[in-house]
Amino acid sequence: MPVVIGMRLTRWRVRLGALKRLAGHVLHAIGESEALLSLEIVGDDRMRRLNRTFRHRDKTTDVLAFATREGPGPPSALLGDVVISLPQAIRQARRHQQGIDHELVVLLIHGILHLCGYDHERSEPEAKRMARRERAVLRGIGPIPRLLVSGDSDRV
Repeated sequence: MPVVIGMRLTRWRVRLGALKRLAGHVLHAIGESEALLSLEIVGDDRMRRLNRTFRHRDKTTDVLAFATREGPGPPSALLGDVVISLPQAIRQARRHQQGIDHELVVLLIHGILHLCGYDHERSEPEAKRMARRERAVLRGIGPIPRLLVSGDSDRV
């Protein structure tokens, strides 16, 4: 379960080793333990550009997923790319009155499930199916590790 993480943000410190292990655990929980995952942690500007380019929505968002197995060609070990906006995750954690670590885990699970074909925007039954799977995977994780170095979430 190789996980490649990219992060060019300098404003926050993320425990990349813990995030990598967590992503591997999520992949294992959904039956994709042999898959390769690319994960990028970005800021609002980069996320807005990606959202505008690929979804034609000119605003930041919390998570985007780019599946590689959907296109034609031979099967790939690369499941796809998950991109998470850390500033957006911090704002959502505050709004939901959750810890940032919990919010990052939820977004990671959500993005990975999108790579596996789940799509909450397709229909209400599909949204419910995806939400059930998200909750089940989250329950199976156990204690959520600290991912953001304490104090960093104050700087949004």
